[in-house]
Amino acid sequence: MKVSLNEILQIAENKNIAIGAFNVPNLESLMAVIEAAEETNSPVIIQHAEVHNHLIPLEIIGPIMIDFAHRAKVPVAVHLDHGTSFNTCTKAMQMGFSSIMYDGSAHNMNDNIKNTQEIVKIAHSLGIQVEAELGSIATSSIGGGEGRTPKSLTPENLYTQPKDAFDFYIQTKVDALAISFGTVHGVYLTEPQLNLNLVQEVKQLVNIPLVMHGGSGVSEKDYHLSITNGIRKINYYTYMNRAGANFIKDLDTHDNLFFDDISIQGKESMKKNVIKAINMFSKK
Repeated sequence: MKVSLNEILQIAENKNIAIGAFNVPNLESLMAVIEAAEETNSPVIIQHAEVHNHLIPLEIIGPIMIDFAHRAKVPVAVHLDHGTSFNTCTKAMQMGFSSIMYDGSAHNMNDNIKNTQEIVKIAHSLGIQVEAELGSIATSSIGGGEGRTPKSLTPENLYTQPKDAFDFYIQTKVDALAISFGTVHGVYLTEPQLNLNLVQEVKQLVNIPLVMHGGSGVSEKDYHLSITNGIRKINYYTYMNRAGANFIKDLDTHDNLFFDDISIQGKESMKKNVIKAINMFSKK
């Protein structure tokens, strides 16, 4: 069943868990996520990132995502991920998405606040929730990511500052906030060094659901500590996407192999990876 982002995140808050938010830029990944959620009887968030429009446009995948959400046997929120343009954000709202993420992290603080305020005003009038981002989630040099990392920034000053998070929330009234505390978009080249105290400090100040971007590749221990400290939504895509492709290495090439075979097995491989992620986020 299709539900709001607030409903999904309230489940997470009540159970002290995080809900997996999975990008689904093709039918196989969408099927994998919904099937995994139903098999584990878990709520889930399906997302379309604006930067994935080159893979499949929002106008095509959006209505399919909404239809799958309505048909699902578990609560499903339909979310726009990293919407950087007002045009894309308003399209997703008009389509019937549960929520949108306006990503103004490339702007200075004042412009980010101003733009987010406008998006929140429109969205809330339609009963749609808004996630925003403060700080910049770095992008690794391999794979990934939706993020954009200015070369002049160091890991230290990429982090979200708790006071900035409080000021941002007070002025925008967003429903969820993605913060930067050491995760990266893409494939981790070294083990991430997360500032988990920062998560706790921000949570105490803003008291709204916090979001981890760059969730793929984090250790199970760090997932659990992040959730304990206030993370309620974890964006996860890169490692699921890799799981859908890695099985191809082991395929025996023969004349009777069809694309259908690759498509089905790719979906099954992604589903197994998503089930593993859902269970970790639920502390199972």
